[in-house]
Amino acid sequence: MTKKERAIEVVRILGEEYGTELHCYLEYEYPWQLLFATILSAQCTDARVNMVTRDLFKKYTSIEDFANADLKELEQDIKSTGFYHNKARNIIGCAQGLLERFNGEVPRDIDDLITLPGVGRKTANVVRGDYYGEPCIVVDTHVKRVSFLLGLTKETDPVKVEYDLMKILPKDAWILYNFQIIAHGRSTCIAGRPKCEACVLRGCCKNAKK
Repeated sequence: MTKKERAIEVVRILGEEYGTELHCYLEYEYPWQLLFATILSAQCTDARVNMVTRDLFKKYTSIEDFANADLKELEQDIKSTGFYHNKARNIIGCAQGLLERFNGEVPRDIDDLITLPGVGRKTANVVRGDYYGEPCIVVDTHVKRVSFLLGLTKETDPVKVEYDLMKILPKDAWILYNFQIIAHGRSTCIAGRPKCEACVLRGCCKNAKK
């Protein structure tokens, strides 16, 4: 089985096991909320971010509110997400950048998105895929780890993993792959204690065969 054939089989099995309905784990109503929530999600669980943003988005109801936010106050508002000094500074800077350079609209082009403070390829692709429906692959910790174990990439750098997966995964599966791998990583291929004996992907997983 070639790497591309393995990738296609992985996609087929994931679809059967976890479905093909898109599901964003972060709660949001507007694209800028998704953008800020994704910035907050770095080194933090989606569940914790959702707990914080439920109050945060009631207090700050617009991009302008975040652009004009007091840094110290915002730090306290998001403290439980961790790394709150950098996250607060990036969110304020990101909000200001959206207003000053993009007329308050969240751009869909990745080259525009990654010019904003705190926005790398992962964050940009979350917005592009979840909100705009642009085919893209989000490489988070689950995608990087499970894809490596499956033998779909030998890379550990997220950007290199992204490009490896783009070469072998069907384009119409790019967005879904992230949701499905997150579900699989949380339920079965758990970091440090994978349930290989119960894994639906064990037949095409290089690590399981070892």
